[in-house]
Amino acid sequence: MATTVMWFRRDLRLADNPALHEAVITAGATGCVVPLFCLDNRLLAASGAPRVTCLLETLRALDDQLGGRLVVRVGDPVEAVSLVAEEVQAASVHVAGDFGPYGSRRDQGVETALAAIGVGFERSGSAYAVDPGTVTRADGGAYQVFGAFQRAWSSVGWPAPLPTPTTVSWIEDVASVRLPSAPFCSAVLPSAGEQAAQAAMRRFWEEDLERYAEVRDRPDLDATSRLSPYLKYGCIHPRQLLARLRGGVSHRRFRTELCWREFYADVLHHRPDSARQVMDRRMKAMEVDHGPSVDELFDRWVEGRTGYPIVDAGMRQLATEAWMHNRVRMIVASFLVKDLHIDWRRGARVFMQRLVDGDLASNQHGWQWTAGTGTDAAPYFRVFNPELQGRRFDPEGNYVRRWVPELRDIPGTAVHTPEKAPGGRPAAYPQPLVEHHAERIESLRRWDAVRAATSA
Repeated sequence: MATTVMWFRRDLRLADNPALHEAVITAGATGCVVPLFCLDNRLLAASGAPRVTCLLETLRALDDQLGGRLVVRVGDPVEAVSLVAEEVQAASVHVAGDFGPYGSRRDQGVETALAAIGVGFERSGSAYAVDPGTVTRADGGAYQVFGAFQRAWSSVGWPAPLPTPTTVSWIEDVASVRLPSAPFCSAVLPSAGEQAAQAAMRRFWEEDLERYAEVRDRPDLDATSRLSPYLKYGCIHPRQLLARLRGGVSHRRFRTELCWREFYADVLHHRPDSARQVMDRRMKAMEVDHGPSVDELFDRWVEGRTGYPIVDAGMRQLATEAWMHNRVRMIVASFLVKDLHIDWRRGARVFMQRLVDGDLASNQHGWQWTAGTGTDAAPYFRVFNPELQGRRFDPEGNYVRRWVPELRDIPGTAVHTPEKAPGGRPAAYPQPLVEHHAERIESLRRWDAVRAATSA
């Protein structure tokens, strides 16, 4: 008879959970499994209210699935996990591998502490179809270009999803703290947990997948999967999605989007400094603006009061739903960096505080892609024109009118240029903070200065 600990982290589900399967197998027919979650104050402090709320609600859903048996502890996992292992006399602790900067350090500390008391620490799988670090070039180096990574990633492949274990003996009567109340969160969040994730997947497959390639960039149609919050906490695994995909342009396009998530995780694994520092070291010389007047511009961007309708719609959607359409994420990020000349890291911090799906690898590298400091081969001179982006991807103006009520009386695509509408720009809607054409020229001037300085 053996007792094992299943330490849940970013895999808050029972189906297709390799670490859980290993915990069950190791426990054997007469053993028990302890389902554990550690509320790590360091991680909670770095998360905004939407993510903390989503996490706590997901844990409540998992606890319901476990019949109220989820063991919750608070504090440094190095101490908390070791204490639980000692209390139940565990033979081993089982986890999904964590390849992030903090998670890797934390797991090394836990593994060392467990070894000191004779308890094994077993990693099985990860939050990705292909573990970060697996896909490498022929010379063993990391891929820097997405297209090459995607081809190699596809050739590696991944196992079929595992079923939910049906013969688990969950341990009873292990001391546990109550899950705390969620912090105040004004945003309307999606339903939490594995069952909600499965329902969201079915909805997307039934309603939107077949037209995904055609409409994925249209925020007005709300036709994306909305699965990112569930992937964030592992309520669903990318293997479960990949296993359902077939041929056809939309299925291939959705597979590509899942691959972007894996690419950015791989980049962060190889370059943990890229969470805070520019990847393209030349861009350290890029001039960015600071000072009280710039802080005022930044605050207006955060509030969704820039005077550019598609930008303001995106920031208001973020405040209301703790989520933003991916195309609009790129537009608002480009505006902050290329029109307002503000350091991308300030915007990335806002997203991580406000997004319910805030993922360090995807968020930071998405911002670096837009800012021209990351993996893109020819990046900086891409400057999104917010008016043209709005006309192209919100052609009837419905997305803007939904989120910017001051403009709801302006019909059609004219909502993207309210100053040209009959009666002019509504008095309640602010004038543009800057003139886009002039700021585009200024951005390119700064880029030319960087190139000149780094080639001298």
